[in-house]
Amino acid sequence: MLRPNLSAVLFDKDGTLFDFSASWTGWVDQVLTDLSAGDRARKTALAGAMQFDLQAGRFNPSSPVIAGTLDDSADLLLPHLPHLPRAELIAYLMASATRAEMVPPVPLRPLLNTLTGQGLTLGVATNDGAAAALAHLTRAGVRDCFAHVLGYDSGYTPKPAPDMLLGFADRAGVAPETVVMVGDSTHDLIAGRAAGMMTVGVLTGMAESATLEPHADLILPDIGHLPGALVRV
Repeated sequence: MLRPNLSAVLFDKDGTLFDFSASWTGWVDQVLTDLSAGDRARKTALAGAMQFDLQAGRFNPSSPVIAGTLDDSADLLLPHLPHLPRAELIAYLMASATRAEMVPPVPLRPLLNTLTGQGLTLGVATNDGAAAALAHLTRAGVRDCFAHVLGYDSGYTPKPAPDMLLGFADRAGVAPETVVMVGDSTHDLIAGRAAGMMTVGVLTGMAESATLEPHADLILPDIGHLPGALVRV
C-alpha cells in the first residue's frame, strides 16, 4: 500500500525513463559525424569537448552533456565550429535530438499504468527540450500517461535548480513534499531535495550508486522497481 502522503511522481527523462547510453550513444556519434563533415581532427576535438570516447563509444561519466541542456552542449562545441552561428547549432541539435531513438530500461506502459492506477499524477522534468521530450514519449507510446512534461525551455531554470520541479507541483496542484522526484543524476536529486521532494535515484544513467546516495532517499537499479519501493520512501 502506498504511503498516504504521496500524490505524484516526477521523472527525469534521459537515464531514467530511457537508458542513457543505449539511447544517446548513436545520437552523439551522428552529431559528431555531421558537424565534422569528414574532418577527423575536428571530430576528435568535438568528441573531446563533449567528453565522449570515440574508441569506446561512450560518454565519460563526468561529461557535462549528461545532465546539461542542449544550449550547454552547443557552448561546448562552438569553439571548434567558429563559422557556425550559435542559434543554427542549437536548432540542429534540437532537431537531431528529437529524432534520437530512445531505449527504455523496462516496458514503460505497464509500469506507468500501475502508478496512475494507484492514483498518482505523473510528470516529466528534463533538461532536454520540451519538444524533444514530447516526441520521445509519443514514440514510446506513453505520452498520455503524463499530466505535465517540462523541458529546460519551458520557462524554468534548468536542474539542479528546483524551479522546474516546483513548476510541476504548481501545475499539478500538489504540495512538493508529496512528490517523489526520480532521476539518474545528482542534478535531478539536488533539485528534488531543494524543492522539498522525496528523491529516488536510478542506475540507468552514467552515475554510480555512491555518487547518488548522498542526495537520495532510495537507490533503485531502474524504474521498474518503483511501485514496490514507493511504500518505503
